[in-house]
Amino acid sequence: MELERDSLADVVVRLKRAQGQLGGVIQMIENERDCKDVITQLAAVSRALDRAGFKIIATGLERCVAQGDDPAQAAVDRAQLEKLFLTLA
Repeated sequence: MELERDSLADVVVRLKRAQGQLGGVIQMIENERDCKDVITQLAAVSRALDRAGFKIIATGLERCVAQGDDPAQAAVDRAQLEKLFLTLA
């Protein structure tokens, strides 16, 4: 299933932010920063990537539901789907 580019604009923002954070982590390692600081930033990158992935999945679920037989299901809120999926992580 292909996802609409417009619906994934937030994902792109999240991924670009994670890209910048990852660059910062690399620089921290190269500058021999404290291990705790590096791990903290690495965890932030990981969370950003997870949230981007969950956003993609939630968008896909929303489209699947919208294409189902029951029109009432089309009204499922994407934020609710994302929150539900995040509880599984």
